[in-house]
Amino acid sequence: MSHTTTTTSFQSPVHQHPARRSLRPWWKWLLVALAFPVAGEIGHLVAGRVDSLSAAVLGGVVTGAGLGAAQWALLRRRGIGVGWIPATAVGLGVGLAVGAALVSYRTDITSLVVMGAVSGLGVGLAQGALLGDTRRMLGWSAVTAALWAVGWAVTTAGGISVDQQFVVFGAYGAITSAFLQSMIVGSFIPAKAVQS
Repeated sequence: MSHTTTTTSFQSPVHQHPARRSLRPWWKWLLVALAFPVAGEIGHLVAGRVDSLSAAVLGGVVTGAGLGAAQWALLRRRGIGVGWIPATAVGLGVGLAVGAALVSYRTDITSLVVMGAVSGLGVGLAQGALLGDTRRMLGWSAVTAALWAVGWAVTTAGGISVDQQFVVFGAYGAITSAFLQSMIVGSFIPAKAVQS
């Protein structure tokens, strides 16, 4: 009697490849920079100058909804739900209200950097809560706070008339912060696993 053993190798037709992380810019993310001046102008038209708690909340919510929609349009393919939009609106409404009050609605560069950091922290915490992981939430919050501070510093240094008490920084700061964020967004919100 002869026994032969046959081994069958099973290989799944679908292979999961982990998302790649690098410090290369995600060029599409730069489109978010275009949303800052537009959403900010709409927020400014609706709420007026950020010179009171109510103006900060209203301007932040309106502007945050616009920014959140622009970001969500790109992030939805990465599994981010539509809840990103109201989270961004609430985060900016609360963050701007706290940040602007903290600096007594002043518009010197130091005050705007502080206000930007607090506003960015509010946005980052609200958005980060949707990332499903404490490490990502905290990292996204810290990065967003830093980038919003940079956005205000660059806008102010660029000679923009920040004394008009805008809701968000202008195009100079938006391009700078969006470019920097484009290099790390994949670390916090990776592309979905590739199926081959």
